[in-house]
Amino acid sequence: MTGASQALIDALPQAVWLVDAASLRVIAANRAAAALLGCEREALLGNAALTLAATPEDLCFWQEAGEGRHERLASNSFVRRFDGQAVPVARSIEPVQIDGAAAFLVAMHDRSAQLRAEHELELAAAELAATLESTADGLLVTDLSGRIRHCNRRFADLWALPEDLLAQRDDARVFDWMRRSVTDPAGYAQRLEAIAEATLLQASDVLELHSGRVLERIVQPQCSRGRPVGRVWSFRDITERIAASQRIETLAHTDVLTGLPNRALLAERVERALALAAREGEPFALLQLDLDHFKHINDTLGQAFGDRVLVEIGERLGAAVRQIDSVARLGADEFVLLVQRSDAAGAEAAARRVMDALQRPFTLDGLNFTVTASVGIALHPADGANLDELLRHADAAMREVKASGRAAWRFHTRRHDAGEAELRTRMTLDHAMRQALARDRFRLHFQPQVAAGSGAIVGAEALIRWSDPELGEVPPGRFIPVAEESGFIVAIGDWVLRHALAQGARWHAEGRPLRLSVNVSALQFRQPGFVDGVARALRASGLPGHLLELELTESILIQDAEDSLSRVHALAALGVQLAIDDFGTGYSSLGYLKRLPITRLKIDRSFVTDLPGDASGASIVDAIVKLGRALGLHVIAEGVETEAQRSFLMRCGCDEYQGWLFAPALALEEFEARLAPQAPPRVVPLLRRRARAARPVPAAASGD
Repeated sequence: MTGASQALIDALPQAVWLVDAASLRVIAANRAAAALLGCEREALLGNAALTLAATPEDLCFWQEAGEGRHERLASNSFVRRFDGQAVPVARSIEPVQIDGAAAFLVAMHDRSAQLRAEHELELAAAELAATLESTADGLLVTDLSGRIRHCNRRFADLWALPEDLLAQRDDARVFDWMRRSVTDPAGYAQRLEAIAEATLLQASDVLELHSGRVLERIVQPQCSRGRPVGRVWSFRDITERIAASQRIETLAHTDVLTGLPNRALLAERVERALALAAREGEPFALLQLDLDHFKHINDTLGQAFGDRVLVEIGERLGAAVRQIDSVARLGADEFVLLVQRSDAAGAEAAARRVMDALQRPFTLDGLNFTVTASVGIALHPADGANLDELLRHADAAMREVKASGRAAWRFHTRRHDAGEAELRTRMTLDHAMRQALARDRFRLHFQPQVAAGSGAIVGAEALIRWSDPELGEVPPGRFIPVAEESGFIVAIGDWVLRHALAQGARWHAEGRPLRLSVNVSALQFRQPGFVDGVARALRASGLPGHLLELELTESILIQDAEDSLSRVHALAALGVQLAIDDFGTGYSSLGYLKRLPITRLKIDRSFVTDLPGDASGASIVDAIVKLGRALGLHVIAEGVETEAQRSFLMRCGCDEYQGWLFAPALALEEFEARLAPQAPPRVVPLLRRRARAARPVPAAASGD
């Protein structure tokens, strides 16, 4: 072999040796071949080609070559090193002419490193596949055009992909399935378009599925050599996490016992109300409610019993407000109502509904009881610009209610800020009023009710008077409002009823049966045991029921009309006569009036004062008298002070009157002196109205 041929072989980068076609022995080799085979180049020369063959394919080739069948061979194979180790190679064997002689050129490339790299890649791929399948996230890999390159089992499970759909590998159907699975397919499609337009976009969002599952979706660009080649989508089931977060949010914003909003949530809602007020000028009110003597329930019946009561109170309060309003529990027995879009009238209406809700009897473990509350009202913006100010002022008003006797509501006024003297005066008056009841300092005066035609006394209105050793003569206009605000009006009303019945019974026993009229306050009328209390008082006094007339205002009767109707029917069943006081100043309908078992209409003094010169007042009085006649009712006018007024009323057909023209409210001795000269009045039930009253009493009245 010439030097030029050897030089050519040496210049080749791969391992090369020449095999003589006749002897099939190595006649030349380069250094790369010696290195591959692990020997010196000289040691390689002269070796038979078969000794280097490590596979049946190579053995077969060299056998055929020895038989003169010269064919080309190129494939992956192995070569045997001198130390016996088989080395993986990519080899080719070509028949060639070297220096005019036939030979085989054997070229080999060591594949050991390549195979190791491929093996490592296979291991890495297997590990990656195992990792992808074991992850809790669903994974989807796509190229930039959206074709699916890979997805794991978790992805299929999260999206509930059918097995046949997975087997088909139909990308369009898979994506359509996903789109139809979300609750907002339009928004889902829009977000996909935005992602497709930005190849390097990293994004995350939350998907709600029709199945109820909530998925967090994260998309990351997949890059190769710094260029985006696809996207990796991960989907994580966060249904439980969302639920837990919602539970935490609920716990953070609601009272654990009642489920009502707590102070934190109340603060958020007040902030929204403040924003609405600033934007649209909408007023709102805060009512702070504190249960009266609730500690007694916990102390005597136990904390668990008290908690059950609080839960029911929360339910009642929630039912008593509108949907736009809120009831929050601040702790213990303290609640706050946020009354949206409400001025003073709306706040007062809410307070009335709350008081009515609480006045219904509670029944737990066979025990019947009543819970009352003291309520303070603060209005925005007059009483505060933020939650703290409003709560402070509502609390001040509520505490004034507490100090005045409880079981009532009160608005915050400027005197709560600066009128400490006035507050002390009212507190002193309230205390003295309670002392007066306990020490029998009240007395009754009686204002005669006179037949318009004959001038005979046919009845009397019993009116409370108070003479105090320290305060002097306290007019009703001063202490009655305090009693109404504090709830003490109930006790006063009971006192008036019992003493009036006792006096009426004495007159009746003396042969002077006289109809006695007694005013009833709204709070007294709403007491659960009011009707039963009247019945007991009648029985205790022995006075026939038809000699007692209870005066109720229209506003009392139209509040909770069905309940009022039930109560007045129950009273009528006792034989008690019923009169509508201050008639004409309220809003009762004629249809409702016709359903009431009343016997008398009392014309309010505001219509009488300017008679007969006031044409408007005269027309109203005339209409009331005619209405009374049409309904078969007697009509009495109050506040009659002049003969001209009495004459006008007689011409209209008014049956009776009372007022200073005949006499003011008189002490007992003075009244009896007026009564003595006349023949005993004949007082009988008004049969036509009594017949109506005798109709079956609604079942709701049986609770009184």
